Amino acid sequence: MEILCRDDRLVAVHKPSGLLVHRSPIDRRETRFALQEVRDLLGRRVYPVHRLDKPTSGVLLFALDQAAARSLVEAFSSGRVAKTYLAVVRGTLPAEGVIDHPLAEEPDRLAPGGAAGGDRAPQAAVTVYRRLAEVELPVAVGRYATSRYSLAALLPQTGRRRQLRRHLKHLCHPIIGDTSYGEGRHNRFFRDELHTSRLLLHAVELTFPHPATGALATVCAPVEGEFAALLARFGWLQVLPPRWRGLPGPTAE
Repeated sequence: MEILCRDDRLVAVHKPSGLLVHRSPIDRRETRFALQEVRDLLGRRVYPVHRLDKPTSGVLLFALDQAAARSLVEAFSSGRVAKTYLAVVRGTLPAEGVIDHPLAEEPDRLAPGGAAGGDRAPQAAVTVYRRLAEVELPVAVGRYATSRYSLAALLPQTGRRRQLRRHLKHLCHPIIGDTSYGEGRHNRFFRDELHTSRLLLHAVELTFPHPATGALATVCAPVEGEFAALLARFGWLQVLPPRWRGLPGPTAE
């Protein structure tokens, strides 16, 4: 696993798609976890301070001591962390907008004690989005003669479970590769014809107050692998800032 940055208080890594952050009753068969791999890589205990879904790739932050963990967890919970994701979605997304749609906590049937959270009232959930690029392919995946897809930057303002995936479904522009909230025929088209089988959601940038100084720090996880290959195929790489492509460029410290 690639280390994006490290100091004496924290470490940020590039989590690949398909890797759980830590052990979970949702997937008991898994034997590999980001928490374990980072711990083994550094040879010391690390503290998770936020989460990424198993199929989501990108910046994952760990604290290296309890005080740093408390500081970072508080920053996430109080909305002082800016998160930017890249996603490929079905259809032509509006140029920009805000999804303000409360989300109910999803029941976890596999959690100890059975289903939980299903009877709670929906919680406020807000996502800002911006369309970065679009493409129209001469392929009839659905009922139309052509198929359209968009590249979007997603900035969640709240941190509900699977918020981005559920919000894009609510907007009728589901994320490609999403087996829970997406559309099977479009997922199959990307898998069979474009050789992309993963969820096309990537945590590309994270800005947070450093636990030692309070100064804002920014960490980027450039797109790579299947995701980068698909963006290149659609001619979308060039719309990204250099730092999101792994090239030298201005960024916050």
